[in-house]
Amino acid sequence: NQFFERLLEIKGFQEFMRARIVDNEIRSRLFTDYCKSSSRLILLDYDGTLVPFQSKPEDAKPDNTLMRILKKLSEDPKNEVVLISGRDRRTLDKWFSGLNISLVAEHGAWIMRKGGKEWEVIEPLTSGWKKEILPILRRFVDMVPGSFIEEKDFSLAWHYRNVDTESGILLSQELSNILTHLSANLEIGVLQGSKVIEVKNVGINKGRAALHFLSKKKFQFIMAIGDDFTDEALFRALPSNAYSIRVGMTPSYAKFNLESRDEVIQLLRGLAEVSRTAASAEREI
Repeated sequence: NQFFERLLEIKGFQEFMRARIVDNEIRSRLFTDYCKSSSRLILLDYDGTLVPFQSKPEDAKPDNTLMRILKKLSEDPKNEVVLISGRDRRTLDKWFSGLNISLVAEHGAWIMRKGGKEWEVIEPLTSGWKKEILPILRRFVDMVPGSFIEEKDFSLAWHYRNVDTESGILLSQELSNILTHLSANLEIGVLQGSKVIEVKNVGINKGRAALHFLSKKKFQFIMAIGDDFTDEALFRALPSNAYSIRVGMTPSYAKFNLESRDEVIQLLRGLAEVSRTAASAEREI
């Protein structure tokens, strides 16, 4: 009986996930809503969503295809395009400063509005806790060959993408337990990303960053796309009419799933083409 109950659970989950996939019907509805809206907010995660993960984070640069798509989307005056990433602000600045988009760094610690010149901190933050956490992360780097630390203004990340899968998972769980135990006293949050554990100021997340933009203007069309646990706060912060999309077939607070990063690029390319066509038609009138 337990065996058949388990099979039914699996079948039910598979049917649930199938119902969430962005199929032709949902895609058509999304494009229709996009076309008829005059103010749009498009929130995009970066690593794993727009580009594949790389062994070294600095190697995950945007390619020409992605830059063209973002450029077309951002040139539409109806669009507010926001790249909302765990990346540090200097990297985002270097890669995307030429585009008319807003940038969010370190999961929401820093924001640069499109057309802006300076990065802003959403709320007062501290980094004094780093001196307590860095020695722990360094110990794990010594224990786990191939792992490394990435230090940002208000966060620390321990990457283990280049580590043997089994040992990486076991030691990441051990590190996560240690950090979680310390988190209450130090007022820090611990995030489990894709083969990375990140420590940051408590309360800083992509959801708060999204609310920053939502509070400034009423948008008729809202879409957010992300691929891992750090994006769940973003999905939860969105209004009920938003198109929230999780990349990969994973349970999520997002309404919908796309199976792969390639499908994300296809979707964005289609929306960019809609914007380009609409702009051409308006010029001809």
